[in-house]
Amino acid sequence: MIDAAKLRDLSSQKIKSEALQCSCKVLQSGSWESITDERWPAGVRQVGTLRPPDIDEPTFEEFHPDGTRYESAGAPIAVSWFPFNRSDVYACSTCRSVFLRYTEYGGYYVDHRVRMVDPALVV
Repeated sequence: MIDAAKLRDLSSQKIKSEALQCSCKVLQSGSWESITDERWPAGVRQVGTLRPPDIDEPTFEEFHPDGTRYESAGAPIAVSWFPFNRSDVYACSTCRSVFLRYTEYGGYYVDHRVRMVDPALVV
């Protein structure tokens, strides 16, 4: 399991000059975006999880102390709150960008969502 400090450290290792031209560019969004398995870049692999192993049903409550919303690029990355508490952590093997991915389950659909980690937003 990855905690906030480890997530901040991992995401601080990004090579910015590489990221601009990297195959993971399709994932490089500051807010949650839908992405299909077919569009997922081959060089981006799971490196851990934010899911607490001892909690069967993590909270659906969100953390927005400054009035941000789920879709806000500036929303805090609060690892104990939804949807981060249901996310896995991925890293690009080329540029070392770090991403969070979780699956939204609706009545008749499954939607994989991804967000790039900005270390300044991890709380």
